[in-house]
Amino acid sequence: MHEVTIIEGADQAAIAGWLASRLGGSGAITLPGGWTPFPILAALIEQGGIDWRGWDIWPNDDRIVPEDHEASNTGKMRALLEPAGARIVPLHEDAVPPHFALTWLGMGPDGHIASLFPNTDPRIDDPLTVRRLTPDPLPAHAPFDRITLTIPALMNTDALVFALGGAADKRAVFDAALADETDLPVARLLRTARTQGIPVTVFT
Repeated sequence: MHEVTIIEGADQAAIAGWLASRLGGSGAITLPGGWTPFPILAALIEQGGIDWRGWDIWPNDDRIVPEDHEASNTGKMRALLEPAGARIVPLHEDAVPPHFALTWLGMGPDGHIASLFPNTDPRIDDPLTVRRLTPDPLPAHAPFDRITLTIPALMNTDALVFALGGAADKRAVFDAALADETDLPVARLLRTARTQGIPVTVFT
């Protein structure tokens, strides 16, 4: 059964607590980059209770830069989560993503998820699980080629969670996608979740 749960106004500690309640045991999860997730992940580590040694962490996507570059999602994840015991799995074009216990996604105001921007025309039946691509236009804050999980890889999961960071413009885009009023990348992903019966939790 497809369920969508929208949680209004949760702070970083509350989101961390929700994540902790779902990350018992071991497995693999995929995480977003950007500014929103890292304070939440830091709160999650500080709360304790998770044996990170049992978890493989896959970025949703990354910029094609060295890991020690400030724009590297993998580098930031490694710096934060590896000392806690997690295994960080960098993306490359021959990677074989696993089934994820949780796919945590961000979303841009243009409706992009991971590095699946509107101009990339992401397919719900993409034969590849990982793609290298170039956003057009390149985001001014991160003008780099990208590597990204595709929709089929992101959807190979038990559950989806979005953290929209309190942005009203993002909420409007997400609501339109959820209502199936657009064909943006996030709308395609949510449509697939509905078809596959994957539960979705949204922190606004």
